[in-house]
Amino acid sequence: MARACLSLGSNVSPEANLRSAIAALRARFGPLLLSRVYRTGAVGFDGADFLNAAAVVETVMDPLALDAWLHGLEDAHGRDRAAPRFGDRTLDIDLVLYDDLVLEGPGHLRLPRDELRHAFVLRPLAEIAPGMVEPRSGRTLAQLWAESPERDAPMVEVEGFGAD
Repeated sequence: MARACLSLGSNVSPEANLRSAIAALRARFGPLLLSRVYRTGAVGFDGADFLNAAAVVETVMDPLALDAWLHGLEDAHGRDRAAPRFGDRTLDIDLVLYDDLVLEGPGHLRLPRDELRHAFVLRPLAEIAPGMVEPRSGRTLAQLWAESPERDAPMVEVEGFGAD
């Protein structure tokens, strides 16, 4: 079994889309570690605030199959892949880490994912998997968060999601 770290976000009907995505992840992978949910400003464009969270799942799927499955979940939630890269999203789920694998491609798949540097990805992951090592730096997620220049970025916890 591999351990995969996921970043989840939505700024279009975000409560409903995140709840539905979390339910789908549980249905597919069983028990998962789920972070608190945070409200954060859009990054890279002017848009509605996002709700962001992180999850850790255990899977027998390889990274390519997992990434394809996650894309299917996004699509089932109305994800518009023709929209600009930085724009509103019904659901965005990124495979951020997959055990200690470093991978470049095929296509857009990159592990670890570059977005790990952003507070909206790093903080929730460090919360639920502080000892997991980012393989390029050899540093734990807790260490990366402690050193993050975005450590003071405004992130408000959203009640009512109940982290596992």
